[in-house]
Amino acid sequence: MHGFFKPLFLAFTLLAALPAWSEPVDINTANAETLAKNIKGVGAKKAEAIVEYRKKHGPFKRPEDLTRVRGIGPKLVEQNRDVIRIGRRH
Repeated sequence: MHGFFKPLFLAFTLLAALPAWSEPVDINTANAETLAKNIKGVGAKKAEAIVEYRKKHGPFKRPEDLTRVRGIGPKLVEQNRDVIRIGRRH
């Protein structure tokens, strides 16, 4: 039995080491939980700030507009450019 568990353990260890894949997210429609889950470097507080900013100032027109939200800089936007989407505008 020991011969069976060792490869299984190795497989699970390798899977855990793989990077998490983020899905594209529309920053104009996503809720805070979705933003935090899919945008690297954005936790619950920053995600809530994005939603609040959007409610107060209207939809984002381009990904760089996220830098208007406190705590989000150009580096974070650039690192997440592949997952940030701008969908419909309200």
